Amino acid sequence: MPKRSSKKPHDLNRLASVIVEEATGEAPEEPPSGKNPAAVELGRLGGLKGGPARAKKLTAEQRREIARKAANKRWGNI
Repeated sequence: MPKRSSKKPHDLNRLASVIVEEATGEAPEEPPSGKNPAAVELGRLGGLKGGPARAKKLTAEQRREIARKAANKRWGNI
């Protein structure tokens, strides 16, 4: 069954509320994400640094072994 592009609620009360909000130009309130934006940014920065730093520290043989293990997990014993 194809996915529907409509995000309209099936409940009549909610549907009426959405129609009124669209007609009046009012945007519905977005619920807070619950995450601290500063902490999210710090985590992203650490993630951007971690992979390249680890790769730089590994020898070619260690990288090859890690890649071999990953391929075996992904594709089975090749």
